[in-house]
This record gives sequence, structure tokens and C-alpha cells, in this order.
Amino acid sequence: MMNRVRLWVSALMDWLPTLGGFVVVVALSLGLSFWWLDPMPPRKLVLATATEQSAYHVLGQQYRDMLRAYGVEVDVKVTGGTAQNLHQLMGDETRVDVAFLQGGVAHAVLPQSQEGAMGGLTSLGGLFVEPVWVFYREDSAIRLLGGCQDGASKEDGRTQPGARRVKLQLAAASVPTPGKVVADQCGVLPGLHALRGWRVNVGVEGSGPQVLSQQLLAAVGLGPNDLTLSHLANTPGVVSLLEGRQDAMVFVSAPDAPLIQMLLQTPGIRLMAFEQAQAFTRKLPFLSAVTLPRGVVDLGRDLPAQEVPLIATTATLVAREGVHPALIQLLMQAAARVHGRSGWFANAGEFPRSERSFFPLSDEAARYYKSGRPWLQRYLPFWLSNLVDRMWVMMLSIMVVLIPLSRLVPPLYVFQVRSRIFRWYARLREVETASAQPNADVSALLSNLQELERTAASIQVPLSYTEELYALRQHIDMVRERITKSA
Repeated sequence: MMNRVRLWVSALMDWLPTLGGFVVVVALSLGLSFWWLDPMPPRKLVLATATEQSAYHVLGQQYRDMLRAYGVEVDVKVTGGTAQNLHQLMGDETRVDVAFLQGGVAHAVLPQSQEGAMGGLTSLGGLFVEPVWVFYREDSAIRLLGGCQDGASKEDGRTQPGARRVKLQLAAASVPTPGKVVADQCGVLPGLHALRGWRVNVGVEGSGPQVLSQQLLAAVGLGPNDLTLSHLANTPGVVSLLEGRQDAMVFVSAPDAPLIQMLLQTPGIRLMAFEQAQAFTRKLPFLSAVTLPRGVVDLGRDLPAQEVPLIATTATLVAREGVHPALIQLLMQAAARVHGRSGWFANAGEFPRSERSFFPLSDEAARYYKSGRPWLQRYLPFWLSNLVDRMWVMMLSIMVVLIPLSRLVPPLYVFQVRSRIFRWYARLREVETASAQPNADVSALLSNLQELERTAASIQVPLSYTEELYALRQHIDMVRERITKSA
């Protein structure tokens, strides 16, 4: 047993000098490839959402829970909304990796002088539609618009906006000039144009809802002086609406937001129907017309009692330059799980989608839309599959180069082993040459041969090369015999 171990160790030592260089080349190649490709993503990601009661924040928490299963910790950052998210994506002081942005607002939030700084931002596609919700107090509509006939019964106070046609009467004349709008249906706000003189909360200054509200009001001919605008955050804005200090409030949000769900079921609070939805989409192309289905809020109570036409933007997830492609891949998978289900405004599998956006589509996101989840993740853990997925091309290239080089290993091994024997022939030739000189010191030459013979006896070579070793010993004897005869 010990003999086998010694033979194995001896064989390993024979190969080690030859293979050492080859192993170093392979290790350096892999190390440089690993450094260049950077296949291992960071373990932390900062996701900017919006206020705590917003749909963005709720969705951010779902993303956090899903990515945590892959060992990635997501820091869900509370912000003021789209404008602040965009500034933090572009800035370096507050590090944000990805953020939810309201569609159609980026170009309006930033001045043209700063749009060039957005060149490194990329989109992961459209995630979900964000309808424009205009909630208003029914008593405010009665007080400000009139239209209630004596003895006419009001609605029962439920949230029944409906897709109704409202006959409007302009106070001045039939010519479409600004004036007081009067509705012949009690407590119903016929459209944005009827908000003249109302107290309306449009969201925090610079936020997505505020910017979009400004665009919508301008589209119907209303300016800041035509109504009283407030810039409260969502929660204090809802409180102000419920307490009667506001007549209406504008949201731009997915229906998942708790405040949206509450207002849709609050007696005395109505949802305005966008009867001119198609016209708004022509004026503002980033908008789309959607319909709130009848009964989708509460089937048992039939809320809403009729389909409600609305307008909506499309929310996007935007990443800053330098976010690791593997994290983009995980975010896309999370987006498919979170937004791929059927909802109030989309069928199953409709989102996420690679639609036209203000930001170019990320290369990794485009890869996901084309090929889906990497097939290696079906069989390997995420970190290992990502390593293989990102390294295999480089590893294949290295193999293409190293396989031909590996053919040099056997000849180098042969040369390395035989060189242990052949290098002593130089000393043997020196002794032989010296013996041919006149007055040669025979005793010194024989002493050199004896030392050379002891050295040859200690040379370790594989069994297959003992023939060369015995040939060296035989040649030493031949030179010794020749010197002895000539003495």
C-alpha cells in the first residue's frame, strides 16, 4: 500500500512542473474572465416607490419578498413619487437602483436642460395601467353644479359614477365659452371642465399626479386661477376630502392602493366618469382609455352599478446605469409574477410588456421578453445558473484556445523527465574530453566519474524512462574503462 502511495506521489511530482504552467494559464484566463464579466450580482438593491399608502409602495413590498427568496435584499424606499424617484435615479447623493415611474410624466417633470442626464436610464417595460381617479363629494356637486329638481330623489349615496351621458347647460349661452356648468343629474360631476371654482387636491407639488392633473386641466381650458388647487399628500388629502375641506381629489394609481379601495366604497364620495376618454387619448398620446367593469369593486353590492370609462397611464420600472443584469433578470421574473395576474384593467399575461416608452428598453429586459426565464434556472439554483449563463461563452472561448495548447503538455512532460538524465551527459563529455589531454590527472577524472555515478543513482524517473537512466550509467562505465586503459 505504501509503495503505491509513493509511486502515486512520485508520478504527481513528475507531472507537477509541466502541468503547473498550464494550470496557471487556465487560472489567469478564468480570473480575467470573471473580473471582466462580473457574473456575481450584489446582494442589495434599492427600490424607490412612493408614499406609504400608495400602490407603488405595496408593490415594492411584494418585489422585496420575492427577491429575498433568491438572497437579494431589497430596500423599499419611501419617496414623494415619480419626480423624486427620477431625480434620485439620476443623482449620486441618494443611491437608488430602480424606481417606479408614472408613464408620460418624465419629460414634463424635468427641464430640457436635464433630459440629457437621463441617457443612462433604461426601462424594464410597462407593468400595469394607472387610471386617473377623480373622486368628488356628492354634496359639493349638488352645491356647485345644481341640477337637482324640487322633489327629485338623489342617488342612494353609493359610489355609482356610471358611464352616463350628462346634458350640460352653459349659463351664458350655447356657445362653448367658459361659464358655469349645470348638470341635470343630481350630484354628478360631468367632467373635468365642470371643476371651475372647486377646491381640488392634485397631489404633492412636482409629483406625477400633480403634473398629469395640470396637463388634463389645461386640455379642458382650466388654469390655476380657475379653481382652488391643493398639494396635499394622499393620506392628508383623503382626510381633507372626507371632512369637506376639499371638493375633489385626483389620484393616478393602480386600484391596489388602499385609499383607492376605501374611496370607491365610501358613501357620499363619487368617481367621475371620463366620457371624453377617447378625446383625451388623442390629445395626450401617452394616455389610454380603460373601463372599470360593473361590479368589479363589490359584486354583492353591485359597485359600480355601471361601467365607468376612465383614462390611464402605464407605470414603468426604470433602472439606472450599472444595475447588474442578473438583478434585472430577477426583477423581470418578479414583475411577471406580480403583474401577470388578471386584474381590474388587464387580462392574465398581458403585463409586463415591452411597449414604447420615454426610456429605451434594457437589453436584459428585451432578452427576457424574447426568451423568458433562463432554462438553467429550472435545474440549478439562481446564483449557479447565473454564473454559468454569463460565463459559458467566455469559458467556451478559453477552451477553444487551451485545447490545442494542451497538446503540448505530453511532449513537455517527456522533455522534462528526460532532461533529468540528459543534462548529466554534458559533465560526462567534459570528463571524456579532459582525459584525451596530455598529462591528464587520471585520479581526478575517476573521482569525477564516481561522483557522477552517485548522482545518476539518485535520479528519480518513471519506470518507462529507466532505459535512458541505465544508458547513462553504462556510458559512465565506458568512459571510466577508457580512462583506466589509457593510464
